[in-house]
Amino acid sequence: MTEQKPPKIEFPCENYPIKVLGDADAEMHTLVIEVMERHAPGFDQARITVNESSKGRFQSVTVWITATGIEQLTAIHDDLRISKKIRMVM
Repeated sequence: MTEQKPPKIEFPCENYPIKVLGDADAEMHTLVIEVMERHAPGFDQARITVNESSKGRFQSVTVWITATGIEQLTAIHDDLRISKKIRMVM
């Protein structure tokens, strides 16, 4: 078997998507924006997409940032996962 290696990301990486899944409410959406502004200031909020689950209980929020390095991505993930409203960060 050939061991697959994850693709290498070259930083800075423009248009890097981050998808956050969590409870459907305004508090989660606000938290995502606050964390992104802290770690990727000036990201394009007009490009944010929000999708709700079929029953409206959960939602996904996708933002696009310019990723500057693995440290930035780790910090974003860690800050988002602190909230109990966030179920998954991809």
